[in-house]
Amino acid sequence: MAATTVLIPAYNEQDHVGAVIKTVLEAGFPVIVADDGSADATAQVAEAAGAKVVRLPQNRGKGGAVAYGLRHVETPLVMLLDADLTGLTPPHLEALLAPVRDGEADMSIGIFKGGRLQTDLAQRITPYLSGQRAFRTELLRQVQGLEGARYGIEMVLTQHAAEHKWRVKYVPLVGMGQVMKEEKRGFWGGVAHRLQMYREILRSWRRRRVS
Repeated sequence: MAATTVLIPAYNEQDHVGAVIKTVLEAGFPVIVADDGSADATAQVAEAAGAKVVRLPQNRGKGGAVAYGLRHVETPLVMLLDADLTGLTPPHLEALLAPVRDGEADMSIGIFKGGRLQTDLAQRITPYLSGQRAFRTELLRQVQGLEGARYGIEMVLTQHAAEHKWRVKYVPLVGMGQVMKEEKRGFWGGVAHRLQMYREILRSWRRRRVS
C-alpha cells in the first residue's frame, strides 16, 4: 500500500475534505493535501484528519495545486482525488488503483455510477472530466501544462494521454458522487464557477489543438 500516495487538491473544502481523508487512511494510503490558498480551515481540518498538508501561498487553481503537491510525492504510484467526494469507500480506491498497479493501464479514470443523479449524468456525458485518477508518478510528472491549468487539468491529462498513446481504463465507482458547486457556493455562485471552469477547459482544448 505504501507504494501509492493519494494527492488531494483542495480549495475551501473544510466541510468535506476530512471525510475523504479518513476513508483514504482506512484504506492504508498516505495522503497529501495541496491546500490551494484556502480562506477557510481546510488546511487545519486536513492536518487534524491525518493528512500531510502542503500550502500554496495563493490560489493557483486545481492544476497548480496538483503540480505543487506532486513535488512532495515520493511513491511510484499516485492517485488524484477530489476533496468533496461522497460515498467513497476503500474498495473504490482499490478498484481505481488496480489497473495501473497491475500494469494494465497507464492511467485509470474513475466514473461515478449509482451515487447522485447529477454527478452520474455529468460523468456519463463527459467521463474524461473526472478528477478521480491513478498513474505511475513518473508519467504524471511528464505531463506539460499542469501548472497553468486552473480548471482544465482533466482535459490536459486526457489530451496528453491521447497524444502519447497511454493505455486508459475507465473504472466504475458505484455509489460514489460529489458535492455540486451550486451546493457549496449557492446557485448563482456555483453556476458562475462552473461556466468559468468550462471556459478554461475549452481554452485548454484549443491550445493543445493548435500546438
